[in-house]
Amino acid sequence: MGRERRHFLLLLLLLHLHSLVFFLTSGGADGSGSFHGYNCSSDRSLYPCQSYAFYLAGASPSLLDLASVGDLFGVSRLMIARATNLSSAAAALFPGQQLLIPLSCSCISNRSYSPVDYQILAGDTFYAVSTIRFGNLTNFHAVEDVNPSLIPINLTIGVMATFPLFCQCPKNRSQTLITYPVQPSDSYASVASRFGSDLQTLIDLNGREGSVFKPYSTILVPISHIPPPSIPVSSSDLPPPPPLSGHEHGERAVVGLAIALGVLGLLWVLLLLQINRLTQCWCWVRKIDEEQGINSEGQKWGKKMIGEASKEQKMTMDVSEWLDKYKLFQIDELREATADFDRSCLIRGSVYRGKINGEMYAVKQMKWNAIDELKILQKVNHTNLVKLEGFCIDEEPRICYLVYEYVPNGSLYSWLHDPSRSGNLDWCHRLRIAVDLANGLQYIHEHTWPRVVHKDIKSSNVLLDARLRAKIANFCLARTGHNAVTTHIIGTQGYVAPEYVAEGLVTTKMDVFAYGVVLLELVTGREAVSVEEGRALWAEAEERLYADGAVKAGKLVGWIDGALAEQSSAVESAVAVMNIARACLQRDPGRRPGMVDVVYALAKAEEASDNYSGEGMSVVGAGNAVIAR
Repeated sequence: MGRERRHFLLLLLLLHLHSLVFFLTSGGADGSGSFHGYNCSSDRSLYPCQSYAFYLAGASPSLLDLASVGDLFGVSRLMIARATNLSSAAAALFPGQQLLIPLSCSCISNRSYSPVDYQILAGDTFYAVSTIRFGNLTNFHAVEDVNPSLIPINLTIGVMATFPLFCQCPKNRSQTLITYPVQPSDSYASVASRFGSDLQTLIDLNGREGSVFKPYSTILVPISHIPPPSIPVSSSDLPPPPPLSGHEHGERAVVGLAIALGVLGLLWVLLLLQINRLTQCWCWVRKIDEEQGINSEGQKWGKKMIGEASKEQKMTMDVSEWLDKYKLFQIDELREATADFDRSCLIRGSVYRGKINGEMYAVKQMKWNAIDELKILQKVNHTNLVKLEGFCIDEEPRICYLVYEYVPNGSLYSWLHDPSRSGNLDWCHRLRIAVDLANGLQYIHEHTWPRVVHKDIKSSNVLLDARLRAKIANFCLARTGHNAVTTHIIGTQGYVAPEYVAEGLVTTKMDVFAYGVVLLELVTGREAVSVEEGRALWAEAEERLYADGAVKAGKLVGWIDGALAEQSSAVESAVAVMNIARACLQRDPGRRPGMVDVVYALAKAEEASDNYSGEGMSVVGAGNAVIAR
């Protein structure tokens, strides 16, 4: 194993050079005859669907654990472990270990793919990220197509790019399709054998060998169950490496010396780059001073960022480390964009919409010290969280403005409870929103450290984008840490967990509780607190719906939203969701599930909903409780 690790960097370099040579000589890996992946099926009701991608761990040394791989693809590590038949989601991976990555396959602009957000790092190119980090599950032509505003040869560090991972939804709902990147030694026969697929079906689905079956392109592999039999359970299945001969000892010494010299050279380059970066940053701060005409009597931004930390200067000091990550907006351009913060541009509360350089933003007006929210926002990055684009500090009236991406379809609350909109969300969209919200919470609970607790999950803080995909907004109450206690109780009636009200206990389980309330809203269409009686929806459900244990279909009569009652595919699937909500709403926080388990349970409910045939429906585990871990 040690020898494999020492050859790892050299092997990656050789693989990259080999794929580059192949691309230049063959015209590129075209993914089934097209640089852009797969066209959508004529039957658009197939989308979205659950699909999978075949992935080899260790594309870089940082991708040798499920948490890192899950972060890259934006999915739960538990879902990857279960799809791959791994015994533990915490186990370390070995280079080249086979994984199955669950994807949500969508039809966008007549292209079938799963959009994954990726933050550009130093040295990244569309080609390198597509072929190495994402293992040829897409190609740089497709990435350029879906990111028309980005310049491929001049990518800015920190900018978000969408990588379209090729996938397809099967016409036969009893099958699942795996996107498989073809390896140089592969043939249709070997791939069919690997996954236990029918050879002729594989050929019929993809086309004859030689026309589309090329190394580093992708093919679709139909399977009947997950995981397929050939995915190894653990590295213990692999044979041990042979003993080293004397010749190999010498070879190892040469390789070790080469790597050591390379590392020293890399450290020297990184040191020079860091010195250059600090120099540029200081010059940039001085440039801002000059452009804003700030005098030299101790009022300059540079002095505020590196000088003594008085209370008035603390905000500008603390944000200095983020000047290279977020855009620094000027107050004049925000005033122009929002018509001087006119009510006609008001979205809700203190959030305004405004267009800057042709792009729409949401501008949040805050008190002077927004440092807590900024500290949390700079730690998180996920497609189901509203993205912070930049900020502005107006020193004279002591106001801070946070500039977010604009999410055009407003809040989930308005879609569920506004009479002009209620009934417009079908069950498919509601279930997808529940999954999106769960993925966002699972990310901040599992993939941040210290863990982030949102503290204000509610339907009005869930925003819907142009495709009605959900994003979590408003982190002003969010806190980091676990099992903290506070005496300052703040929250929204109907969503606040009992232990928080009684003891001030702040844990991720309070977000789980509030999420359960949102699930009730999605299924019932009712508000979290009854307007007539002033009673919490969760308390009413606890007394009338959950008193006898797990929910059955007959008990939903009178509870399910009238807009869904006529959708035959919704009722049984809603039973599964209501039982997930029941688990989330346990009074004892220790009995509530974590969001990893919620995401998995919802994925099963969504899969069952996709498989609905029209004559009835069976949700696997619909009556089973989701247990805490």
